[in-house]
Amino acid sequence: MINQPLVTQGLAIGNLRQFHHIALNVKDMAISCHFYGKILGLHELTGDEIPSTLKTLVAEGKVANFVTPDGTVLDLFWEPDLSPPNADPKQQFTRANHLAFDIAPELFDQAVEVLTNNQVIIDHGPVTRPTGRGIYFYDPDGFLLEIRCDPN
Repeated sequence: MINQPLVTQGLAIGNLRQFHHIALNVKDMAISCHFYGKILGLHELTGDEIPSTLKTLVAEGKVANFVTPDGTVLDLFWEPDLSPPNADPKQQFTRANHLAFDIAPELFDQAVEVLTNNQVIIDHGPVTRPTGRGIYFYDPDGFLLEIRCDPN
């Protein structure tokens, strides 16, 4: 049993509004930018879109920023010495299980085709559940991702 710390007062439900950004370490910035920008179709922030606090790091090629249609920012941080902890990409290595992207049901099969055509390593799926359909796959650094949609 894990000891739970005593909480005298926590944040009220609703105080945390949404994710501001998600940051991932990547070994090869060019490969990761191609994956998130060209294969997954996320918009890469450029010029005045780049947060002022990251402009220098972006200019140096150490950070790249992408944004999803709902406004969630995905920051990629270049870590050239990053090594997967296991040669088998199916061995999880972080406390995060996966990051899931939502897609319209009518576009789900097209997304699966794009992943397959780009030889993206598929973990499992497509799967169909009462909550919808999903496919689980790996980014270039072995982080597990999902594309999912609501049921038709």
